[in-house]
Amino acid sequence: MSENPSLRRAREVLKIEAESILQLIDRIDDRFAKAVDIIYKSKGRVIVTGIGKSGLIGKKIVATLTSTGTQAIFMHPVEGMHGDLGIVTKDDVMLAISNSGETHELNMIINSVREIGAPLIAFTGQLSSSLALASDVVIDVGVEKEACPFGLAPTSSTTAAMAMGDALAVALIERKNFKETDFYKFHPGGSLGLRLRAKVRDVMILGDDIPKVISGATFPEAIGEMDRKNKGFVLVTNPDNHLLGIFTDGDLRRLIHRGEDFRDRAIDEFMTRSPKTIDENTSVARTIETMQQREITTLAVVNTNKQLKGYVHLHDILGRGGTLKISIS
Repeated sequence: MSENPSLRRAREVLKIEAESILQLIDRIDDRFAKAVDIIYKSKGRVIVTGIGKSGLIGKKIVATLTSTGTQAIFMHPVEGMHGDLGIVTKDDVMLAISNSGETHELNMIINSVREIGAPLIAFTGQLSSSLALASDVVIDVGVEKEACPFGLAPTSSTTAAMAMGDALAVALIERKNFKETDFYKFHPGGSLGLRLRAKVRDVMILGDDIPKVISGATFPEAIGEMDRKNKGFVLVTNPDNHLLGIFTDGDLRRLIHRGEDFRDRAIDEFMTRSPKTIDENTSVARTIETMQQREITTLAVVNTNKQLKGYVHLHDILGRGGTLKISIS
């Protein structure tokens, strides 16, 4: 009796992907050691970026890094072009993932990252690609072939990138002397589990630190508030403090690009109405999950009457040093 074709194909896929990972072993060299060293010495976070399947792998790498003591956050390249590059500082390290190394949306933000001064590590299968040539460290995650019979669907290549991400995270565990007791702190059941059940009101930024103007404020007034608070956005409320809209530095760049005349006009004409919000009684865990799902780093915090109470930024939740910042009132 001949073998079931589905079983045969499944075994072939697993064999191809297993071989793709095994081929990475010989590529663990001084470049990999340099990548570990850069991240270890960094005072900031690892900003992981990628699009499509590479982006999904990037999010998994972020999850592994953060759960093992290395602060990381995912930034979508398109969102990066429209304002989220503001989260990147010279103290951070960017890890860019692209099998071809020629992903248009990804390469568009690379020059900006270089200008900011953040070191750039690339996971790519093409060592002569634009991404590779622009990077400080290039980790070869190329594969001989995809497990897809047409050689089109990312299969072996994404498996290889994910495995290399695991290798990087685990190498950092050892470099940081991250212990089993530390691991429990970052997982439900440990102290982090307790803290993640705290409410978003315990971590939000409030009062005079909120970049905010009242509806009807002129465009220059709103931009002045955004500049003073230096958060990359300004919230717009009515006199009763009900949230009406948000205007970001990405919106400003797009207006300038279009040549819009906004000097004597109200900010209401340009703001995004009904911005994304989170209720002040939502748990920190759900807040982080919401940010990850929506691929955003900032949320306005409102009460049940939709009045503005504050805002929350992912960095303010996690902190630079990896400690969840919560002050229970």
